[in-house]
Amino acid sequence: MLHESDSERDERFMLMALDEAAQAFAEDEIPIGAVITLGGKVIARGHNRTEALRDVSAHAEMQAITAAADWLGGKYLPDCTLYVTVEPCIMCAGALGWSQIGRIVYGASDEKKGYHTYIADRSPLHPKTQITPGVLADECAALMRDFFRKKRR
Repeated sequence: MLHESDSERDERFMLMALDEAAQAFAEDEIPIGAVITLGGKVIARGHNRTEALRDVSAHAEMQAITAAADWLGGKYLPDCTLYVTVEPCIMCAGALGWSQIGRIVYGASDEKKGYHTYIADRSPLHPKTQITPGVLADECAALMRDFFRKKRR
């Protein structure tokens, strides 16, 4: 990827997060996937596992944060980027804030449970965290719609 633009890199890693989300879908979990990178390399992956683990905190972001911290041997992720298919919820945003993650790239917005819904004047994220919303948003949203449409049948 010698001459890859920032947007091409973001789409490449979001496609990996979408693969994680598809795995969650196949496991009958809400299809959200996450990938954490450092220096352009994937160091952690995760997808929702709340049903399998019977744990409401087993969101894709939480799985990926734990794996990245383990890989790094420390809890802070200031040089890392999280790619996640749906805007983080307030719980995940809080954990991402504590991790001091450097950048968050997400696909689809979450009007009901996304962290933006809950913030008034102060974000739970670290003040230096950069946010890039809307990467492959249509694809990410379509996977969620398909999952819930299947559930309603």
